[in-house]
Amino acid sequence: MTFVDKDLNFMNNLDQFLTRAEGLLSRLEQVLPSTQVAAPDWQAAAAFRWDHQQRTLRPVVNFQRIQLDDLLGIGDQKKRIQQNTLQFVKGGTANNVLLSGARGTGKSSLVKALLNEYAESGLRVIQIDKQGLVDLPLIVGLVEGREERFILYCDDLSFNADEDGYQTLKAALDGDLVAFSDNLLIYATSNRRHLMPDYMSDNLATKYAGDEIHPAESIEEKVSLSERFGLWISFYPFSQDEYLVIAARWLEYHGWQLGLTDQVRREALQWSLSRGSRSGRVAGQFARDWCGRQLA
Repeated sequence: MTFVDKDLNFMNNLDQFLTRAEGLLSRLEQVLPSTQVAAPDWQAAAAFRWDHQQRTLRPVVNFQRIQLDDLLGIGDQKKRIQQNTLQFVKGGTANNVLLSGARGTGKSSLVKALLNEYAESGLRVIQIDKQGLVDLPLIVGLVEGREERFILYCDDLSFNADEDGYQTLKAALDGDLVAFSDNLLIYATSNRRHLMPDYMSDNLATKYAGDEIHPAESIEEKVSLSERFGLWISFYPFSQDEYLVIAARWLEYHGWQLGLTDQVRREALQWSLSRGSRSGRVAGQFARDWCGRQLA
């Protein structure tokens, strides 16, 4: 075989190799997630939901129209988070927020009400679940440099330490070498103040040196995430009177005009006892049931 034949043979083999490689890359592109994310129409809606599977933002058109004045029994919490959000919307500095505490006390509703309050001022909310937190760099890239102000909203958030989103969120809040976008904040709601489960074994590992207490490393790890939120807002179970005031507001909202009669009051309290909770959510559920039964 001459050198010319060898060269032709080599070129033919190379062409075959490149053709196969191109076919393989084409199939991989169909399987692997793309790192390019198309920006949505930011004017199409004020609320968006991050689709982790498709890695895209989807507008939420029929967003709940709850208003700040509709939320009762949480005046102090409302004042603190509204001030933080107002600073942010006006272009000032503000903190990431962790809303934690009793279930059904208005944590999620408060975030929705803030969007309705400030959407016309340029506020946008992106809802994301904890599986999607690994995509935070993609979302930061989407919003960076835009005039709108964005709240990344994580509802009912909790972690185990080995979950991918836990480390991503921890790094993004404080500690990542790459600066977080100044037009993006994270608001998270959780029934757990430290976002992670507490175990008796964690406390048993705590050490004492005289009057000093040295928490176990597992406790330090749990606190290390929640303390990276600059603003902690705690929510507590409502008193009986607070629960009844909220129930009266919901009854009025659903069209009941007779107020808290003795019968309504009695049934509202029985409803809360059957649910084992006096919360705004339970009060709203009672009002829907009562008003619905009056029309049946």
